[in-house]
Amino acid sequence: MKLTILSTAFPYRGGIAVFTERLARAFQQAGDLVKISTFSLQYPNLLFPGKSQYSSSESPNDLDIIREVNSINPFNWIRIGLKIRKQKPDALILKYWIPFLGPCLGTISRIVKGNNHTKVVVVIDNLIPHEKRFGDNLLNKYFVNSVDAFFAMSESVYNDLNHFNANKKKMLGVHPLYDNFGDAISKSEAKRVLNLDEDTNYMLFFGIIRKYKGLDTLLKAFADERLQSQNLKLIVAGEFYENDKPYLDLITKYNLSDSVVLHTNFIPDKDVVNYFCAADIIVQPYKHATQSGVTQIAYHFEKPMLVTDVGGLAEIVPHNKVGYVTSQEPLNIADAITDFYLNNRENDFISGIKEEKKKYSWEIMVLNIKKILESIH
Repeated sequence: MKLTILSTAFPYRGGIAVFTERLARAFQQAGDLVKISTFSLQYPNLLFPGKSQYSSSESPNDLDIIREVNSINPFNWIRIGLKIRKQKPDALILKYWIPFLGPCLGTISRIVKGNNHTKVVVVIDNLIPHEKRFGDNLLNKYFVNSVDAFFAMSESVYNDLNHFNANKKKMLGVHPLYDNFGDAISKSEAKRVLNLDEDTNYMLFFGIIRKYKGLDTLLKAFADERLQSQNLKLIVAGEFYENDKPYLDLITKYNLSDSVVLHTNFIPDKDVVNYFCAADIIVQPYKHATQSGVTQIAYHFEKPMLVTDVGGLAEIVPHNKVGYVTSQEPLNIADAITDFYLNNRENDFISGIKEEKKKYSWEIMVLNIKKILESIH
């Protein structure tokens, strides 16, 4: 099968780029011919709150990646649509996560389908964005109506699709493991690399820091005297995508300066292994979410998780098997963390993770996408 994947990829950085490249490799391993069409301009600087959109890693030499899509130039959308239509791939696979991209991807999709050969399938992270803006529904509707089918990676997104077009073909699947960050290393080795104290226990909050991810809630929970009385620290690893002052003020207010380790630059792919392997438990106190790539990294490194009961997180973190599902209340989060350390739950959860992670396979995802393609007439 000849495929084009249109999504973020190198030289861009972040979870979606990692996902795109890993999906392309999974199709290649299945014997398919894959091209990645990525952005020449992904976000205008006005819409990008981070320090840089670009990776400092070397270009992957096993993937055919072309930078050619300008997200804000309609003339470019027409040119790219006509180019892919002429190339006649069997499938165009789109990654969709923000309504801003609806006009660009929706226009390209409509043009490509004019060859009466290429089928368009979307792997969708979010339809209703975490941070809503005026016009999101119109942009989503334009995009949803342009494609043939969807592969939704959480039940909440699957249900959201019905609000825009209930007749579109869709399949509910799971986000595969992020297994491209290398093999696990020992906890002591990871602590040594990060210059952390060998005898201290560490929790990890990982990823870009935005309001919906609930770091403020976690800091309030971490101030609980039951946690502060333990030999326990919180690692915050990831770049602030908003003003850091409210979080720093909370750290000061609750006297957490000595127990919160701030590594708030972007974490390169090569360093991810160190942060996850140094931690006892990965904490995701999100205020809303559909699913999270952080969870799939935790599964890969076999780390227990604490997530809040929002979106699709509870679907992929079975409570009391691989970790905890709690409310967003700081007290409930503190209760779970206290239970984890007081009752030595780590090894029990790791056993559950070893069993649960078997279902998160890239091979299964490729097979399911091909099933969707076969169902499109």
